[in-house]
Amino acid sequence: MTSALLSLSALLAASALAVPAAGAAPRSDNPAAAPAGWERVDGAELARIAGSDGRTEAPAATGRSASAQADDSGTFALKSVRNGKFTATEKNYAAPNTGVLRARSAAVTGAWEGFAFEWHEATQTYALKSLANNRYVAVEGNYTGNAQNILRARSTGAGTWERFTLYYNEDLDRWALQSALNGRFVAMENSYTGSLQYALRARSLEVTGSWEQFELFEITG
Repeated sequence: MTSALLSLSALLAASALAVPAAGAAPRSDNPAAAPAGWERVDGAELARIAGSDGRTEAPAATGRSASAQADDSGTFALKSVRNGKFTATEKNYAAPNTGVLRARSAAVTGAWEGFAFEWHEATQTYALKSLANNRYVAVEGNYTGNAQNILRARSTGAGTWERFTLYYNEDLDRWALQSALNGRFVAMENSYTGSLQYALRARSLEVTGSWEQFELFEITG
């Protein structure tokens, strides 16, 4: 089993998904089913796959620590397969986009790209806690337009808005996230422009390719 964990492991791979038109919002009628070839990953499995991978990444020496606030389930960086960039928490963005998750970093430079994956046994889901601002990542179901269902690190606690099912595809060595709020898979909005370019958004019914695929790398040091 080959996995990609940089101090966060491998999450999603190759794609042909079209970006929704401006203002188009995903419907939240029926949760997406697990795609063929993808398996749900629980807390023990994440640790096992990450441990067997051997690929880890330490933050670059920039003065920002990515090891603080690590959770028992593991601290990871999330790399988009679509554009090859690591996801960062935009903690300096102005409201209402403060804390938006965006795949824009060439390397793991510190807490901005780090997330603690916290396993919740009762719901069989994960909560992602940003090391940049110590907030949980929520799906903004009440946002409208292109920002609807955007991922944003803004919550002090974890409920349905902040919970995700984690999937792994052993053949592709890729990972995918499915929102518990609307049943949609997280996609990286490669074709967006402006401040939301490369933002992560829970809007896909299926894992159709690299838009929804990520690599996970375990953060060390």
